[in-house]
Amino acid sequence: MMRAGLLTFVAALLLAGQVAVAQEQGYWHAADSPARSVTGDVALGENKIVLNNFYSFAMTRVRTLEPAELSSVFDVPSTGAAGQGVLYRLNIPAQQKFQHKNTLCGSDDTTWMVAYAAGRALRIEFFSGEKPPVFTFDAMQNSSQTCGTFAYAR
Repeated sequence: MMRAGLLTFVAALLLAGQVAVAQEQGYWHAADSPARSVTGDVALGENKIVLNNFYSFAMTRVRTLEPAELSSVFDVPSTGAAGQGVLYRLNIPAQQKFQHKNTLCGSDDTTWMVAYAAGRALRIEFFSGEKPPVFTFDAMQNSSQTCGTFAYAR
């Protein structure tokens, strides 16, 4: 009987870990002006992102960001952030037009994305460039790779 309880507890911990890893996944409503005027609502899956309920692009999870890295991208504490930030690799061509004929990165292809989910809020930052962005405060302040930050809610 004790063994069954232990197995249930371990299974619950594993499930909780999977939920935390995938908290950015799912359907999100555009919650700020940039999101409403460019991407519309988004849906994040394990291997794809859907923008404006129509445009689907493959993406690959690269790694989870450390709290200090996450705070260089978004205005969150560098220790004890409420959620988790994840770096993704993707390829959205510069020619791709979204709502109101807007693009994500101007004349550059969109090649990187950071998604930060905390509770019922999601923030996404898109980047261009072949190399991954450098996640320090100074690098983010001087980056020519930064394309735009968008907010979403559930």
